[in-house]
Amino acid sequence: MEGINGRRNISGCGLTGFMSEEGRLINGEAIIRSIEVLHDRSNGLGGGFAGYGIYPHKKDFYAFHIMYDDAEAKDASEKIIEERFSISGEEPIPTRKVSTITKAPILWRYFLKPELDECDKDISEDDYVIETVMLINDTIPGAYVFSSGKNMGAFKAVGYPEEIGRFYRLDEYEGYTWIGHGRFPTNTPGWWGGAHPFTILDWAVVHNGEISSYDANRRYVEMYGYKCTMLTDTEVVAYLLDLMLRYHRLPVEIACKVLAPPFWSEIDRLKEERKEEGNVFEALRQIYGSAMLNGPFAIIVGHASGIIGLSDRMKLRPLVAGRKDDMLFIASEEAAIREISPNLDILWHPRAGEPVIGELKRTSIKKQAKVINLKERIVL
Repeated sequence: MEGINGRRNISGCGLTGFMSEEGRLINGEAIIRSIEVLHDRSNGLGGGFAGYGIYPHKKDFYAFHIMYDDAEAKDASEKIIEERFSISGEEPIPTRKVSTITKAPILWRYFLKPELDECDKDISEDDYVIETVMLINDTIPGAYVFSSGKNMGAFKAVGYPEEIGRFYRLDEYEGYTWIGHGRFPTNTPGWWGGAHPFTILDWAVVHNGEISSYDANRRYVEMYGYKCTMLTDTEVVAYLLDLMLRYHRLPVEIACKVLAPPFWSEIDRLKEERKEEGNVFEALRQIYGSAMLNGPFAIIVGHASGIIGLSDRMKLRPLVAGRKDDMLFIASEEAAIREISPNLDILWHPRAGEPVIGELKRTSIKKQAKVINLKERIVL
């Protein structure tokens, strides 16, 4: 199948990601090498990365990465930031000259602590940050907050992903989790803000495919105050994950079954064979029907405590996973994994709709408790 500029579209974008479940820091050069193998899955119209653990000296501050079209957008955004936060530091995001990366916007980062006043006492710091991100992205023309988590950052642009990684000097960062994306846009524009990953707080999503349920998903998250402004369907997935995992406190396994649920025929069978499990899935589809993702997709999600890989219910986009010691790898092709870890302990192709979940070991006990409690609430 021929895509934009006559280049071959090998079933879509390139995805790769990995984490150390022990929390070991890995140089960003590894994620560049991994995504470079998938060069032919992109066409130079977008790519990007997210790294976790990259700001240890500012780990308690929200790191805002913002792109500005002009100085006016920067001035207007900074007025909002100064009113709502104390600023621990700000600077241009470091870059190096790459001949193929052109027409860059103003790229700036801020390390922020929310300043909640008496009127904000009923809102959490995370909700306060989301409110600010939505305010800037929705009301300031030419300003786009594309990263807003703690001790993490997203880096994206128009270009091939390996060029973008070197443009942002990722070889000078170290993180315990990295995800990367090479974009092959089909029905949405290729522009700096529309490159992957899409983030909110510490959630970062890279995606291969098309979310045909985008309008229903968008209307659903907008009921909770999220606003989709980046002109790309993937953005809504980040907001769905924040809503379900942080706000509704669903376990990762359950949230994945919301995004890619069993078919009704399978639920009916489960209700006959394993009634409790079938009842859980029936309840999820009834409660979260508007959060279900339709269309072909494979996603990799990074977050502060781990990494997630998930494909649609028919696996219309490829996804492969592997392990080596404490490392978990997820990618759209085995080659992206073998490039940085040739001698794996295990390699497997996850079944359609079955998540691959990696967790930092220090959080695994807490996560398990949430799973048990959530299942009890749903069944009841």
